Amino acid sequence: MKKNRLKAVDFFCSAGGVTCGFKQAGIEVLGGIDIDKNCKETYEINNSAKFLNADVSKLDKKQIGKFFKIRRNQRNLIFVGCSPCQYYSNITTNKSKSKKTRLLLEDFREFVEFYRPGYVFIENVPGFDKNPKSPIERFKSFLTDEGYVFDDGILNSKYFGVPQSRRRYVLMATRIKKKISIPNEDRSYVKTVREAIGNSERFPVVDAGNFDTTDFQHTTARLSKVNLQRIRLTKHDGGDRRDWPQGIKPKCYNTHKGHYDVYGRMFWDKPAPTITTRFNSYSNGRYGHPVQDRAISLREGAVLQSFPIDYKFYSSSNVTIAKMIGNAVPPLLAKNVGKIFNS
Repeated sequence: MKKNRLKAVDFFCSAGGVTCGFKQAGIEVLGGIDIDKNCKETYEINNSAKFLNADVSKLDKKQIGKFFKIRRNQRNLIFVGCSPCQYYSNITTNKSKSKKTRLLLEDFREFVEFYRPGYVFIENVPGFDKNPKSPIERFKSFLTDEGYVFDDGILNSKYFGVPQSRRRYVLMATRIKKKISIPNEDRSYVKTVREAIGNSERFPVVDAGNFDTTDFQHTTARLSKVNLQRIRLTKHDGGDRRDWPQGIKPKCYNTHKGHYDVYGRMFWDKPAPTITTRFNSYSNGRYGHPVQDRAISLREGAVLQSFPIDYKFYSSSNVTIAKMIGNAVPPLLAKNVGKIFNS
């Protein structure tokens, strides 16, 4: 083991997407911090790392030093700050529910300023770097003033082995090296839905409403009678609501054109669309299975996020599990970031 092996603390860690990827890159993750206590068991058991259930905006700075056994000016330390990001999304949605998260990067900055770790990583939605209300420009100025160099840009997870099209804003910073660059996208190969979840032996055929009591968690959401009728009328491998007769369309779509991903099936030979917190719901996007009459299962969603096949999510609520999976940074994207830090 390297004497100065890189260590990390994962702020806003959720179920551990970054932690999982960093560990795959050879980084020792000391633990994570998250306001959602539902993530504790999933995070700790899968990653063998400590979980601090806390609101970062109210957390005492010295507390994390004691909890994770870190010190100020630690050169081999990485602070990860992938704060909740819906408020800055380019997608036009009601921002009122996510408004309280809009300044979490400022809270994270205070910890960076206090501890001055050797490295910093943040990830957020595209638009975070362009939104005039975003604190990112202040954060970058702060990094420069504190002697950090950084690189940032938009990366698509599908170019890092993740079988999903997921564009993200990424920033990597260091005060140890003279230069750092975010990883290069490898566009020579894109993993498809078929490659990820098309193996019928690993992912057996199941119906809508299947409840899997095993650790594999191949659980699927129930479908109403009309939605079951709709998906049965949707062409396999990429079909959508344009395949339906007029009588079974929701009234709002009788004359509306566009947004054809809603109620759509995934394409076998393309990456999945962005996995959101509602990916297990047939009516919330192109989350219908390519050929089976159901939405994708919890395990399929986790695999499309690039979580290891044996990564178990602990909760009695399927909604909570889907939220943990959808909110995660894809581990394979995080792994590629970690490899840059470790180089």
